[in-house]
Amino acid sequence: MNKLGFIGCGKMASAIIKGVLKSSNSGDFMLRGSEVNDEVAKSASERLGIEVISDNKKLAEWADVILIATKPNMVVEVLNEIKPVFASEKLLISIAAGVSTPKINNVLPTQRVVRVMPNTPALLGFGMAGITGGKNATKDDLKFVHNLMNSVGEVIEVEESQMDIVTAISGSGPAFFYQVIEDMARAGEKLGLDYEKSLLLATQTARGSAEMVMKRGETSVQTLIDNVATKGGCTFVGITAMKEENSDKLFDKVIKDTAKKASELG
Repeated sequence: MNKLGFIGCGKMASAIIKGVLKSSNSGDFMLRGSEVNDEVAKSASERLGIEVISDNKKLAEWADVILIATKPNMVVEVLNEIKPVFASEKLLISIAAGVSTPKINNVLPTQRVVRVMPNTPALLGFGMAGITGGKNATKDDLKFVHNLMNSVGEVIEVEESQMDIVTAISGSGPAFFYQVIEDMARAGEKLGLDYEKSLLLATQTARGSAEMVMKRGETSVQTLIDNVATKGGCTFVGITAMKEENSDKLFDKVIKDTAKKASELG
């Protein structure tokens, strides 16, 4: 059984913890966490159903694997705090946006590090994570992290230089899709449909459309679009309106600006 310690039990760490506890692989892990003080730790423990303490060094001594889930600007401080007690043979995982593996290895030169960018749908087992290994990480380390994140969703391996793009597309992506769903629902409401009904229409349609893309095989996404947007039909009019409003340029800017901010966080 792997002893997995979470330094920081905020929203993203909580999603992973709850997702792992719900998964079929839950018996492979013993989970503990740490928070900034006793009161916050107690609250997190009650919320998550695991032991949460207020001593990062004690957690680092106990764990086989430490997962850093603090705010990006706190990572170096936390690493320096646990450095005296965190053995070099242990694995360090970071989910801090924008914090590169070289930056972590500047503090812990011999540490095996795997960087992960997950997202909150991990809570429901529908997470999407990008992973990359630091200079000392082994194939077994990447396999371990892949299996860990696979228990709460899908995983891809990318280069370190691509992690900020992953952050923009999937890390921040849920909020972008929520916004699209909300905008579609509000548009329906303005035309006279009850908001909750409009929201259900938009939500289930998004869910089904995503599943169609996931199971498309060799069919392109453009073909899926063309199959619905028959020329001269109502969907074609809608797609034309999206193109006239430059929806592609909008999302170019959304992803570019988000990726830029992610790199700045590090």
